[in-house]
Formats: sequence, structure tokens, C-alpha cells
Amino acid sequence: MKYRTVVMYLEVGCFVSCLCGWVLVCSTLPTEYWNFSEVGSSVLTTANYFSNLWMDCISDTTGVSDCKYYPSMLGLSAFLHACRALAVASVATGFFGGVLTLIGMKCTKIGGSELANARVTFAGAVTYFVSGLCGMVTYSLWGNRVVSEFKDPNFVAQKFELGAAVFVGWGGSSLLLVGGGLLSYLSGREGLHFSSDKGPRRPATYAQARSRRTYATARTRRTYGPPLFYQGRDSRGVRSTRTPGTIRTPRTTSQPRTINFPGSEEFV
Repeated sequence: MKYRTVVMYLEVGCFVSCLCGWVLVCSTLPTEYWNFSEVGSSVLTTANYFSNLWMDCISDTTGVSDCKYYPSMLGLSAFLHACRALAVASVATGFFGGVLTLIGMKCTKIGGSELANARVTFAGAVTYFVSGLCGMVTYSLWGNRVVSEFKDPNFVAQKFELGAAVFVGWGGSSLLLVGGGLLSYLSGREGLHFSSDKGPRRPATYAQARSRRTYATARTRRTYGPPLFYQGRDSRGVRSTRTPGTIRTPRTTSQPRTINFPGSEEFV
């Protein structure tokens, strides 16, 4: 099996992993069970309280549930605003990561050259990794606060436990991190290899590139050129006057030679 085929299958696997993780992260946003609490001493008088980033809910043993959105956005705590922003950023970056990865993968053949596709895939993989990082920070902050309040003996308000949505979010964020990291490694080896070429590279101009070996062997080389070039350099300082009716001949001696035609003043 060729290397390109192996990389293509690995890219498909990483993309499926990232896509599943992104779907899991998206499914946690509308879910109410980020944390829950059960109040009651008997089955008939039990009430369940649960909430998420957007609302608080309550249900009783009869199956009737009622949810209420938070009344004021400006009245919420900074912690809740930070969790909301990170969750939305995770969903948005995961969407753009999927688009970039679909364009740049080897099996889709949508982009241009292999180098351009590898770079586009690398950009999508980094976006997927950022999406998983934002999701992991969101669920970790939420879980840390719930656990710290539950174990704090001085906390007198109602205590909650971790809900199912937090565990689903951790799993989805882990898939995004693993898939995005592996995909960025595979595409980065092919798309970001500026200094990894081991073969000789042609210089930018037509002149021969100088090297240490060139200067070391410069004395043993012989340079050949047209004979007129050297002859012209040797006779550059020689000057002569030309009289009417004379023809200059090639200089073979140190003094110029002239030929007079009949009808001129002198005939040789």
C-alpha cells in the first residue's frame, strides 16, 4: 500500500472522529442536564432540579416539568458568560474546521495541487483542535465549579451534581483534540516542509551558485572564451590613423599594415 493511500485513510478516520466530536458538543448545548439535584424524602414527594447555560428546570414525580430562562443577561455572573462564549466558539470553529478539511482532503479532490490541499487540511485540523480546546475548557470549568460547591462545607445553598451533558461534552472534546492533533501532524508533514528538502535546489538566478568547493577549485579551472575577446583586450591601447583609400587588415604585428589602391598617391 502506498504512502499516499495510507495518509488518505488516516485523514478520513481523523475527519470522522472530529465530526463525531463536534456533533456531541453541539448536542450538549440544548440539553438541560448539565447539573441536577434531587430533593425529597420519599418517592411521592421527590422533585428534581436541573439546569444548563440558558435555563433552570424542575420536574416532579408526576412527570410534569417546567423550565424558565434566565430573566436578565446582564445580571448573570461572569462565569456563566465565559462558559457561554467558549461553548459557542467551540461550535463555530468546529463548523469551519469541517468545511476546510472537506476541501483539502486527498479523497475529495476539490482543491488545487497536493501542496495547497495539504495546507488547507492543516488549517482545518488546527481549527478542529481549537474547537476541542474551547469545549474542554468549558466543561472543565463547569465541572470544577459543581464539584467544588458540592464538597464545600460552608456552601449553604442548594448543591448540584454533574449531569450527563458534561460527560458527553468531555467525550466530544476529546475526539476533537485527538482527531485534530493527528490530522494536523499528517497534513503538516506534507504542507509545511520548507526546510526538509534534502535534494539540491536550483538557485534563484542563472548564475552559478558559489560554494566553498567552488572557491577551493577556482585555480585549477580553465576559462575558455572567444579569441576576439582576448585579442581586443591586448590591442586596446593601440591606435592608428586611417587615410582615405586605405583598408585596415587584422592586426597580426605590432604596427598597422596598409594597402594602397591604384590611383592613390602611393602604390606598393
